[in-house]
Amino acid sequence: MRTVNDMPRTVTPLTTLHHVPLFSSCSKKDLARIVKAADQVSFKAGRVLIEQGQPGREAFIILKGKATVRRSGKKLASIGAGSMVGELSLLDHGPRTATVTCDTDCDVLVISQRHFHSVLHDVPVLASKLLATLASRVRDLDRAVVG
Repeated sequence: MRTVNDMPRTVTPLTTLHHVPLFSSCSKKDLARIVKAADQVSFKAGRVLIEQGQPGREAFIILKGKATVRRSGKKLASIGAGSMVGELSLLDHGPRTATVTCDTDCDVLVISQRHFHSVLHDVPVLASKLLATLASRVRDLDRAVVG
């Protein structure tokens, strides 16, 4: 996972998306379509972006700031600029698998499932990249459970 230290000095939504693994193979034109489909929103420290168990309808890409990911109260990760959370909600409206809380003030891109689906039609490479990302997660979970 890339961190704030890996990000270029001039941070824009476009440069941040380029560093998100799911979007890293997209052209600048495709990244611009994704940015256009998303909303840029600012959240204060302490704000819960995602609450475990609640239905999801959007994903978040952190542009600036830091957040903590917890599952059942246990800290799983600290994340920052270039991190994406909630991407499973782009595929279904299933319950969130973790809670994500802003540790600092955060600027994020928010992309809804509906807007993401329209981008998938415009940017076909994104669908195969999403499938590869999800397959990798399934393999990681399988190794963690089975060994």
